[in-house]
Amino acid sequence: MHSYREWLASGEYNLNGMRSDFRGADLSGGDFSNAWFTDAVLVGVRLAGASFYRADLQSADLTGADLVRANLDEAVLRSARLDGAGMGGASLCDADAAGASFRGTRFLGASLIDTDMRGADLADAVLDENFFESKVNDFTVVRGLTGTVFGPITVFSTDSSRELGDGELEARISARGGQVQVIPPRRPPSKELLPE
Repeated sequence: MHSYREWLASGEYNLNGMRSDFRGADLSGGDFSNAWFTDAVLVGVRLAGASFYRADLQSADLTGADLVRANLDEAVLRSARLDGAGMGGASLCDADAAGASFRGTRFLGASLIDTDMRGADLADAVLDENFFESKVNDFTVVRGLTGTVFGPITVFSTDSSRELGDGELEARISARGGQVQVIPPRRPPSKELLPE
């Protein structure tokens, strides 16, 4: 890629960044909806506020990427590396992150609703008031996972699934080496408390 800005401005439908090296680029605010980043190198890339709605990032390397407030809804992140990424306020609703690596990733206030994290590695990741209504299995690594979440999660086994919330969710993560507290969702202030 000679000029990232020219590439972004081209307005091409389904931008193709497959197997490209974007190392260190600033692609903040870019619209990568339906784009292809399979096997791309996005190490340390600034992607704050970028949209990856329905994008394919399978096996991409996003180690240390800045994904603050990024939209990754319905994105394919299978086997992607997002180790140490900053994902504050990011949205991964309905994303397929099976087998992805999120080691040390900071999910601060991120939404992981119906996110498939079966077989994902969340070792040493940090959560802070995250919606974490994810799908996990016995191969999902949570060793060192810390923080606060709004549950529940769905645990899949060979032939069944089970939803865990509150104490059960905390106990499951604790038994696997993590320490997460399930907190009640914030409620909007009642009308009586609002100033006139």
